Amino acid sequence: MARNVYSAIVLFVMLSLVTGGLYPLVVTLVAQGVFARQANGSLVQENGKIVGSELIGQEFSSEKYFWGRPSAASYNGAASSGSNLGPTNPALADNVRAAAENLGATSDKLVPVDLVTSSGSGLDPDITPAAAHYQIPRVAKVRGISEDKVRRLVDSTMRDRTLGILGEKRVNVLELNRALDVLASVK
Repeated sequence: MARNVYSAIVLFVMLSLVTGGLYPLVVTLVAQGVFARQANGSLVQENGKIVGSELIGQEFSSEKYFWGRPSAASYNGAASSGSNLGPTNPALADNVRAAAENLGATSDKLVPVDLVTSSGSGLDPDITPAAAHYQIPRVAKVRGISEDKVRRLVDSTMRDRTLGILGEKRVNVLELNRALDVLASVK
C-alpha cells in the first residue's frame, strides 16, 4: 500500500513538473523564437507608441473612422467571450436593433451582419468587405474625402483568404483607419 502511495506521489510530481513547467517553457521558447511578433500580441506602433493590435479588435466610435464589430467583451482582451445570446433570445434582437439604429440603418439598404453582431471572441479585428463598403458614405462625408478615394483605400487594405483557401476576404479595421488618417492628412 505504501509503495502505491509513493509511486502516485512521484508520478504526480513528475507530471506536474512536465505539464506545469517544462511544456509551457518549451512552448513559450518556440513561440518567442519562431512567432515572436504574434506571441507578443502583434502590437502596432506609430512613432514609438503602441496604437493597437492587428489581432485584437478595438473600439472606434468617432464618425470619422470605420467601426468594427460590436464587442460582447467591451473590447477587453481579458474578458474575451461571445454574448451567448441565442437566436430566440429577445436581448439579441434588441442588441441588433440598437446597433442598426446606431449605424443609421434604413429599410432600403441591408446592414451587413458583422456590423450588428459580435464575433465568438468579442474581439474580432476584421470586418467583411461589405461592412467596410457600407460605411464609406459616412466616413467620406465626415472626412470631406470623395467616396471613390475612400473606396479605393478600402479595397487596397482588403486581405485575401489565408493561404488562398482559409476564411473569407476581410478588412482589418485598425489598418484601414490608420491608412485613412494618412489619406486625410495629404488630401
